Amino acid sequence: MPSYNLAIVGMGNVGRSLLRLLISKETDLRRRYDIRWRLTGVATRRTGWIADPDGLNPLAALHGHSLIQHGNTTQPRNLREWLEKTRADVLFEATSLNVKTGQPATEHLRTALELGAHAITANKGPIVHAYHELTALAKEKNRQFLFESTVMDGVPVFSMFPFGLPATDIRGFTGVLNSTTNVVLTEIEKGRSMEEAVKRAQAMGIAETDPTADLDGWDSAVKIVALAIVLMGVNVRLEQVQRTGIRELSEEKIRSVRAAGMRYKLVCRAERRGDGVDCSVQPEILLASDPLASLEASSSAIRFDLDVFGLSFVEHNPGVEATGYGLLADFLRAVRQ
Repeated sequence: MPSYNLAIVGMGNVGRSLLRLLISKETDLRRRYDIRWRLTGVATRRTGWIADPDGLNPLAALHGHSLIQHGNTTQPRNLREWLEKTRADVLFEATSLNVKTGQPATEHLRTALELGAHAITANKGPIVHAYHELTALAKEKNRQFLFESTVMDGVPVFSMFPFGLPATDIRGFTGVLNSTTNVVLTEIEKGRSMEEAVKRAQAMGIAETDPTADLDGWDSAVKIVALAIVLMGVNVRLEQVQRTGIRELSEEKIRSVRAAGMRYKLVCRAERRGDGVDCSVQPEILLASDPLASLEASSSAIRFDLDVFGLSFVEHNPGVEATGYGLLADFLRAVRQ
């Protein structure tokens, strides 16, 4: 039965959700897929680079306790030393998004691939800033660079097309792809202030401590670019996205629109134009008949316009566990190729 050494960089909400799933599904992974795993590395801002090739205690890692298990836990000085010490077969990258550079996530993934590990990320930055480089490096090393949880969590948006929808051409897509703004708008409709609504999203584990990227539309813009690059084959730059967030919407306007039977949603759009793609993200007033208007709380949805038919996905009220599941699913895809 194959056994895989796993290393996780970033033990925030997403990293912990992945670890919870790995623990809860450990027996299922053995029985159904003949897969065993061992946690050999954890890296966070608080603990630094922790590695033990004999295995760390996953429950201790989950609850923030001491990770010393076999007496040979060491503190490497940098990323490369850490990955070498972990003897990782798979790196899970779950650090926070850096919109402008995609770092340090890109360097984490690049180093993992160079050392012969599969590289799996929940971070959209590396797709926007280094997709072609990392894909080429993964191919060279005969490893996988996977990122399903970067858009719509565990919904197989990226993996669906090469296997389930071959020889289709995406002409465009429309969606509500940011859970934080959807929660915020829903809570404001219920009477909460913008500040209270943000705190609600943070309490749900959906919004970051600093919600700027969500409220100002950066998270949605990055997702649009990632989808356009990977699925439409167009090298869209982030600055090409016409971007407006929800911060300037008044609470009274949001509630009055709702009272009139319509709703504000932060809508992402991409449409192929010749060799390029026009991309935008902005608040839109949607009629009640629009399927996107019915999305509640953290739900998200996307509609793809293909050359042969249209196709929609709706993710109903996901929590952070859905993002963790996307990482787990990519783990299975990587090691079962």
